[in-house]
Parts: sequence; structure tokens; C-alpha cells
Amino acid sequence: MQREVYRIEKTGSIQNLQRKKELLPPPEGDEVTVEVKAIGLNFADVFSVYGLYSATPKGSFIPGLEFSGKIVKIGPNVKDFEVGDKVFGVTRFGAYTTHLNISEKTIFALPIDWSMQDGAAFVVQALTAYYALVPLGQVKEGDHVLVHSAAGGVGIMASHIIQKKKAIAIGLVGDSVKFSILKEVGYDFFLTRSPNFKDEMHKILQGAPLKIVLECLGGRYFQDSYDLLAPTGRLVTYGSANFTPSKSFINWFSIVYSYLTRPKIDPLSMISENKSVMGFNLIWLWNEIDDLRKHFSDLMMLSLPKQTIGHEFTFESLHDALHTMQSGQTIGKIVINVP
Repeated sequence: MQREVYRIEKTGSIQNLQRKKELLPPPEGDEVTVEVKAIGLNFADVFSVYGLYSATPKGSFIPGLEFSGKIVKIGPNVKDFEVGDKVFGVTRFGAYTTHLNISEKTIFALPIDWSMQDGAAFVVQALTAYYALVPLGQVKEGDHVLVHSAAGGVGIMASHIIQKKKAIAIGLVGDSVKFSILKEVGYDFFLTRSPNFKDEMHKILQGAPLKIVLECLGGRYFQDSYDLLAPTGRLVTYGSANFTPSKSFINWFSIVYSYLTRPKIDPLSMISENKSVMGFNLIWLWNEIDDLRKHFSDLMMLSLPKQTIGHEFTFESLHDALHTMQSGQTIGKIVINVP
């Protein structure tokens, strides 16, 4: 079968991501061939294209971690799916394509009331928010939870989970124009990144303990958020948006400066202050399929709303979609529609 892909031979620039035609072999074992209908974009995509993501494959690779589509072929050992089934799922890279072969263990039946776009927008960011808040953060009723980049895909899903757990959601964004979306998705309080961040947080908390922070920026807001944590508080970090290249090429001076000035937490102070810092990279679950499926099952049992899709692009304009993600001005999820 012939397919079209966006493949990168050498990392370092979005312009190195080239559209090509390739042959896809038949599915083997427990694999199915999915005709991709929609692709979900994530910050990990941008970092992998620039070669700044530790999990980036060596040499030539196809970016992309999540997709939705229709099964057009099945391997000889497939048990749970048939040709024609609509599915959505995750892959350890390889989603920027019109067709892909993937194990049936990493795909899920598309809910009957979901569009292909809904499916492609859900898994990575919802699982990220869930894993940060529940297994790691141990969120419980009444907890005050601060979420960085609250209008992004993970931030929106985090709000839904916090509401399900009857905790209190505080959203941090870069611009007050995003307050309307935070109110719409259920944040109890919201504020902008500013020199008065800590003072504004004290006004919101009114003496209540800050129990959990979901952090994805790095820099001063990492440090300030850690300082605000109450004893037994947990800061869960899952990204470093400050390192995102803003141009089509890497500014190594900026990267090195951000690295050298990154926040550093003293383990001795963590002990005396009784605070925790936890970091995780969701892609490790791709190597622990049983854990991935368990967490996904628990996530789906929460019956969360669909992801907010803020931006849609065509397969032909995938470069534009990545540049939009770089801008930091996005709301919710960016989805690529595949013809």
C-alpha cells in the first residue's frame, strides 16, 4: 500500500520536515493498518523536530504521537478489531501519515458520539493530565490545584479532572484574553503570568494550602510555584515550554541561557519543607502497555467532556500548524485533518 508521510531526515528545523510517498507493508501479528483521518499535535512534536526531545528516534523518523482513523487491514493475530472499525490511539512517533501499521494494544474503539477530530485530540493530553493529577498528584476533594498553561490541551483536561475530584482549580495563563475559555471549562480562579504572580496567588488562596501544581513552563514560575506549595504539597512537572524554539531554526544561545538559568531545587530543603517535586514523560508508557491500558481505562471511567479543539489545519498545511503551536497563543488542541 502506498502512503504519504511527513518525514524528517535531520532534526533542527521545521523546514526539514518533508512530505513524501512511501510503501507500507501489510500488517503483521497483532497489527492493524489504520487509514488516518485526523492527527493530534503536541509540544513533543515540536521538540522532536528540533532534536530537543530525549525520546527522539535516531536518524530518519516520522513525528506524531496520536491519531484517529478507520481500520482497513488486520494482521493474522488480531482479536479485538475488524476491518471498518473506527479507532483512535497512540504511537511512539509515526502519526504524521495517511496510513500506519500499529499494534491493536495501543488503539481504542472510537466512542459512537465522537468525531475523528475528537479522537485525535484526546489521548495524549488527557492521559498527561490524568497521570499528573491522580497517580502522582493524588488529588482529593477540597485540594487547591494550580495548573500552568491552563488554556492549553493538558490544562483544559486537568480542569475537567479536578472538577470530577471536587477539588479547586486555579488556572495560570499568559494573557487575560484566555480567561473566557478558563471560565468555560470550569476553572474556579484564574490569573496571568506577571511580576505579581505570588501576591495574586496569596489573594486567591486566602490562607488555604496549595496542595498540587501542574508545571510545564520552567523558569521563574517553577520556582515561585514551588515556594507557594504547602507542606506535603506536590509539584508535578511534565514539560519545559521555556525551551520551545520560537523561530524556524534553533537559537542555541537562547537554549543554553535557559538551561543555565533553569530553576534548581535543593533536596535538603525539600526534606525540611516537606514538599515533593515529581517529573514524568508520558512516552515511557509506550513501553509499559499494560500500565498504559490500565490508566486509559481509569481515565475513560471519569466520563470527561471531549477535548476543546481550538485550531484545525489540513494535512497540506502541517508546517503552519507546527508554527502555530510554537507561538504559545493556542487554545486547546491543534488537529490536522487528513484527506
